[in-house]
Order: sequence, then structure tokens, then C-alpha cells
Amino acid sequence: MNRFQSWYRIQPRALRALLTINVVAYLLWQVLLRHIPGVYSFVWTHLALNPALPGILLEPWQLITYNFLHLQPGFGGFLHILFNMLWLVWIGREYEEMHGAHRLLSVYLITGLGGGLLTVLLLAVTSGASLFSGSVHGASAAVFGVMTVVATRYPYKTIGLLFIGNVRIVYLVLGLLALNLVFLGGGTSISAHMGGALAGFLMARAELRGVDLSTWAGIFFRNRTSKRARSRSSEEESILKQMESWLAGRRGEKETPPRSERTSPFRSRESAGTGTDTEPSMEGEVDRILDKISEQGYDALSDEEKRILYEASRR
Repeated sequence: MNRFQSWYRIQPRALRALLTINVVAYLLWQVLLRHIPGVYSFVWTHLALNPALPGILLEPWQLITYNFLHLQPGFGGFLHILFNMLWLVWIGREYEEMHGAHRLLSVYLITGLGGGLLTVLLLAVTSGASLFSGSVHGASAAVFGVMTVVATRYPYKTIGLLFIGNVRIVYLVLGLLALNLVFLGGGTSISAHMGGALAGFLMARAELRGVDLSTWAGIFFRNRTSKRARSRSSEEESILKQMESWLAGRRGEKETPPRSERTSPFRSRESAGTGTDTEPSMEGEVDRILDKISEQGYDALSDEEKRILYEASRR
């Protein structure tokens, strides 16, 4: 328990809040609320997403509330929330650390909203076909949205998978969506997943073009956000801080004799066998990129320069 409490405390704010709301709602539902007939009917009717028109127009909050509900009972329901929360931690934590709490929260809500809207749209254009009818619940659409945003902004980013090894997140997202099509075949679940992924892609592309869709979410974290952090891109701020710390550390190490057994984290495969250290060249490249950011802004960087900064910041 102490280990879990320590782990929970170190999670970034938005991720911790999202995990708490989802897990507490799940436990309350499974242990208590679903056993109360009136409450059971109310949750399924008014809080889960019922995409049929015109009902959804009268209760639009369902497009948000369904993202925090995992109503399936039994072991299948447990796996549903378990993997949703695991993916959110694996992908969302680093994203929040780089971009800020307001960015993760806005991505979760906007892409979850996108998943719900696509479900409503498909049901409407198919004239209420049974394939796209039925209630929708769960964080899957929002989680797909978070994963797609990361995959779009950082197409070179990888994640380690058991028995498979390192896989690019972009391939992971495409693979999971393909598996959804194969095993789910269709229906409201797959439309919500696809809608969340589509909304994530569009949101990432918009922000890469300088359109910030997340400033409104800063109101939830304003009490801990400095004026400087609000005035600058959280992505640029995070990367600059990490790079400045890295460069300061490297320059400090030069003042003391290096241990003979130390191996540079930036040693290339070619130099590993010859003993040639590529760290000075990496430091120079990072210096050059930071100068470019200060002169032209982060958006002026090429994909390769962003990749170099990202890889260096992870060291």
C-alpha cells in the first residue's frame, strides 16, 4: 500500500485526477450503485452516451460523462478499465510532463467528445441502424485520442511491448484500431474509438500549425501555473528546461576527470567499438537547436531537430 501511495503521489496532476475519477466511479458503480434500481437506470439513461437523436441534443453532457464510466460487470469490465488506465499512464504521463496538465486534460476531453460525436453522426446518417445504436461508456475513445496525439506529434517515439520489443506508437495505434475492426466488427464501440483517434489526429495537426486548443483547460490548474508558463508554449518550456539542465550538467562534468569506466549515453554504434565519444557533437547540435528556438521559435524546427531534442531530453 505504501508503494502504491508513493507511486500515486508522484503522478502529474491531470493524470492523477483522470485516474482517480475513472477508478472511483468504477468502484462505486460495481460495489454499490448498480445494485440500486433507480440509480442503475439513471446512469445508463442519462450519463452513458445514448447517441440517438433527438435525445442526445437534450442531454449533451453525455458526450463528456461517458468518458468516465466503465459500466460492464465482471472480469471483462475489470479488463476494460484496467487497460484503459494503463495506456493512459504509459502514454499520458510523459505527454503531460512535456506539455503541461492542461494539455493532457484538454486532449482527453476533446478527443472523447470527438468519439461521441462520430458515433452520433454515424447513427444519424444510417437512419438509426442497429449497428451504431446502443449505449457507449468507457475511456477508450479518449485514450485512443491521447495515443494518436502523441503518435502524430512524435512519430519517432517508441514504446516497449512485452514479447515484441520497441514499437513506434503510430504503428501501435494503427494496429489497435485494426484489431478493433477485426474483433468488434463495428458498432458504437468502434465508432467511438475511431472518432477519438480522428479527433486526436486533427487536434495534433492544428496545434502543430500554431492553433492552441487547450488554453481553456488552464483554468483548472491556474493556481499553480506561473505567468511565465502561461505565456510560453508548455512544450517549448519543458524542452528548453531539460536541455539547459543537460547542457549545464555536461559542462560541469568537463571540470572533473571522467571515470575510465563511464560510457556516454550518446555513444554511437560506430564509435562504441573504437572508443570515440560522440557526446561533444551531440552537445553542439543541441546548442545549435536551442539557439534556433530562441531566434525563430520551436515551430521552426524540422522533424529531425525535434527528434534530436526529444531523444536528448529522455537521457
